[in-house]
Amino acid sequence: MPAAESTLPSLTPATLYLVATPIGNLEDITLRALRTLRECDVIAAEDTRRTGQLLNYFGISKPLLSYFRFNEAKRSEEILQRLARGEKVGLVTDAGTPGISDPGERVVKAAVAAGFRVEPVPGPCALIAALTTSGLPADEFHFIGFLPVKSGQRRRKLEALRNVPGTLAFYESPYRIEKFLGELTELFPTATVVLARELTKKFEEFFARQTRGTFGDRPEAFAER
Repeated sequence: MPAAESTLPSLTPATLYLVATPIGNLEDITLRALRTLRECDVIAAEDTRRTGQLLNYFGISKPLLSYFRFNEAKRSEEILQRLARGEKVGLVTDAGTPGISDPGERVVKAAVAAGFRVEPVPGPCALIAALTTSGLPADEFHFIGFLPVKSGQRRRKLEALRNVPGTLAFYESPYRIEKFLGELTELFPTATVVLARELTKKFEEFFARQTRGTFGDRPEAFAER
């Protein structure tokens, strides 16, 4: 163990650690994230297969506990029980910072409500990576996350955002990107739009539509990438 690492304080018992993991490039993981993953008692992961691959890459072996959209209530209770026993629990998402547009939000709320310590281990976040490299104003921005799947709900949500000041940041599935770009063209015809994909990966791309302009591509082309 490096001398500097040996002087660092140990993890705190009965604490939920929110560990940010790479969104594509494995070099983006932090030293603190690696130490936390090595020293925690168990790791709660949205996708245990994907997290297992990450741990194997860095030579880390830890028990994994799956949590996802359809079992988060049950897993939240189990995680609280582990914290009550004094265990140190690491929480990771598929990629990036847990608790942002993923089931980890419910786990965190439950831990906070039960009075347990929740500690962030900051690192990669797709939202911040895209925003800061987009060229769009970042002094005021609003993170919307994923829009509803149903057309009526999506439209009502977008219409409600038309008069919101600042930059709007969305997450969207590649399977719905064609529809999404069409909605933006209709409801935000004068807005500058930047589309980011494959962030930090080999084929990272940014596409911009200036005021009343186009992306230089058919909207459906983005769904094919």
